[in-house]
Amino acid sequence: MSVRLKCSTADGRLQEVFGAPVAELYATATAPDAPPALIRALELRSFLALAEEQVARVRDRVHEAMAPDRDMGELSAGDLRFDAQWLEAALDARDGYRAALGQLLRTMPPPDQQSRPVRTAQPVAAALPPSLAAPAPARAGAARARRP
Repeated sequence: MSVRLKCSTADGRLQEVFGAPVAELYATATAPDAPPALIRALELRSFLALAEEQVARVRDRVHEAMAPDRDMGELSAGDLRFDAQWLEAALDARDGYRAALGQLLRTMPPPDQQSRPVRTAQPVAAALPPSLAAPAPARAGAARARRP
């Protein structure tokens, strides 16, 4: 299954911020003029969806191992320790991606300003009327000769 089709806990927030469902946001992100913030947000969202899937897999495996109808002789402390370590790593990754995505969404420019190019003021050189313009000295711009 594509990560685009997996749900994540950030989907509602992304839809709220960008004003479109996640599937449409992925389509928009492939356009050449896609806002960089959208591309980064969806990249983090993809990583988050994978981390959340890992958390769910480990959780489900532990629940299955601990099911009341399961033979207690099949329990393995080593397997449970390994699952606990894997779960800790997956939760750390999930929390990191959620924090990074939250930070991005808080610090990015408002959606109405994202696609507008930045305008910079450039000085315009105005030509002086010939009556005010002084002739340039004969050696203007010439390099000075070095003295020995």
